[in-house]
Amino acid sequence: MAKRRSRTPARNESPFKGRVTRLRALMREVGVSHLLVTDPNDVAYLTGFLGGDSFLLVPPSGKPTIISDGRYDVELDPQRPMCKIFLRTGSIYKAVADVAGAEHDARNLYRLGVQGEHVTLQGRDAIKKAFKKARLPESKLYATEGLVGDLRERKDASEIALIRAAAKIQEEALEATLPQIQIGMTEFEVCAVLEYEMKVRGSTAPGFTTIVAAQANGALPHYRPGTTRVKRGEPLLIDWGAIVDGYHSDMCRTFNFGRWSAQMREIYEIVREAQRLAINALGPGVPTREVDRAARDHITKHGYGKEYNHGLGHGLGLQVHEEPRLSHMTADDVLEPGHVVTIEPGIYLPGIGGVRIEDDYAVTERGRQRLTTLPTDIEWCTL
Repeated sequence: MAKRRSRTPARNESPFKGRVTRLRALMREVGVSHLLVTDPNDVAYLTGFLGGDSFLLVPPSGKPTIISDGRYDVELDPQRPMCKIFLRTGSIYKAVADVAGAEHDARNLYRLGVQGEHVTLQGRDAIKKAFKKARLPESKLYATEGLVGDLRERKDASEIALIRAAAKIQEEALEATLPQIQIGMTEFEVCAVLEYEMKVRGSTAPGFTTIVAAQANGALPHYRPGTTRVKRGEPLLIDWGAIVDGYHSDMCRTFNFGRWSAQMREIYEIVREAQRLAINALGPGVPTREVDRAARDHITKHGYGKEYNHGLGHGLGLQVHEEPRLSHMTADDVLEPGHVVTIEPGIYLPGIGGVRIEDDYAVTERGRQRLTTLPTDIEWCTL
């Protein structure tokens, strides 16, 4: 098994400073002086820290404070030039009150935004209790929604480079896996080989629960691998992803061992053309619903509309599913430069199998840029 390690882009603090600056502008718009960031993906976006179990308090100026604990003392060294580090010894909510109290004493804190889309009811009550103990008025607390998410939706060049690096790893891993697949292997076994090949190339973890769906299991869009075996003359759907520095890639290919059945060949070519039409529709200023429609109308025209039962795609980044969503069931969001999305139409025939073809694209000022490179022609997908 090959053990080449793909090179990944180096990270530096420059994009994080710019992100915090843009966040502060949004904070001023909603009238909060400080923002408590509790979502670990948002903490990573703003600071580069991927350790988890930590909050970030962003003041109106000066260094943000990462509230963490002693397990991450050394791991947080790269963040020290741009962040204060508060290592708690007790409850993280008491630590929030301690840090907020220091800001309040400095007369900077007049309203503390708390991520309403992430903090649980239990967390909210714990913050209120900690504030009360610290003699900070609860009126200082204010629930915000989507401030960091609005920033994360449009990727900068460093983020797109990381997604591209993750895609390179997953592609190399698949190319190393395909020659190892043998008739009679279980889905579990194929999955184990693929995830190993991603890991040795530098993926910190699978991007999500890897889908390896043999035979008719490919008709289940979110199938989880099991003991079904690879069989000659039958399809094998693989949906997999890698992670580099927290950033995800996501692809899907459908293979067949030997001769394709007439119906599987038919739906393969329909899905491939549907993907091509959707890609051609992709660009800045285009409503997401229109991109979905380009693929969906083609599949429906060929009589398989009911067998295409999910949206066309989704955003990619620090999570495998982010905004924007490309779907016929969502509002007409409009694509903007910096959006990174999947294009993944499919047709699913119960008892027979399914076809899904998925690639990753970045929306640019003038159109789109493909971040994945593997072929989609049926000859390449015939094993």
